[in-house]
Amino acid sequence: MVCFPNCKINLGLNITEKRTDGFHNIETVFYPLNWCDSLELIENRKNDKAFEFSTSGLSIKGSLESNLIYKAFQLIKSKHHLPNLVVHLHKTIPMGAGLGGGSADAAFFIRQVNQQFHLLISEGEQVEIANQLGSDCAFFIQNKPVYAYDKGNLFDNIALDLNRYCILVIYPGIHSNTKEAYDGVLPKTSQLSPKQIIEQYKIHDWKQHLKNDFEKSIFKKYPQIEKIKNQLYADGAIYASLSGSGSAVYGIFESAPALMPYKQFDYFLQSAKEIDL
Repeated sequence: MVCFPNCKINLGLNITEKRTDGFHNIETVFYPLNWCDSLELIENRKNDKAFEFSTSGLSIKGSLESNLIYKAFQLIKSKHHLPNLVVHLHKTIPMGAGLGGGSADAAFFIRQVNQQFHLLISEGEQVEIANQLGSDCAFFIQNKPVYAYDKGNLFDNIALDLNRYCILVIYPGIHSNTKEAYDGVLPKTSQLSPKQIIEQYKIHDWKQHLKNDFEKSIFKKYPQIEKIKNQLYADGAIYASLSGSGSAVYGIFESAPALMPYKQFDYFLQSAKEIDL
């Protein structure tokens, strides 16, 4: 069977403190988008290999043992009867972009094997497995807009629907290292969380209030990313921001923007949907 792991963007991101375990506490809103990878799972009946993995599309670096899908397989296999698998991932969501593509792949794998092989893993246990793989991985189990806090792995509901807007995501071809991004930021307590800003202000006011703490250091290191954000505003974006620790930048528009200025980059445009008011 085939499933389609989607990405997310961050609406605002406050880095509030450095934790004693080396991680950081953050405040952000995760919003899912339809830029998707493709993940196929079938039972391996041709040989006795427990896990066969292949990829296409964008090149994935690192060993099999470091891949989050394989780690998810190992965690599930240790507690549940899971058959030998042949897994193929077609990668289109860029890596090092702040879009959560790798976490999405692992979370959708957890969801898919549970459904496909009738493992009866509760949603709570799926979240528990995902939390062992990455701070934002559990978000993709429910895959709906949430306010995320602590390490980005604890969630509160948020009433947020951007379907009436176009969202353009630009990937400038730069792999942003998350650890290096955190090293460039000084944590500070925020007056308002992204959730409070989104709930208290209209979207046309987000530009003045909704910030991503990574932008200052990332833009200093990669000025071309800041230029993309400025271009999005020049082309009529209501709100534009770096996603996560970058390097992808997105703009929210009331109508579809011209794409010509971004033809040199990988990009994704999520079109607006008709909304009955």
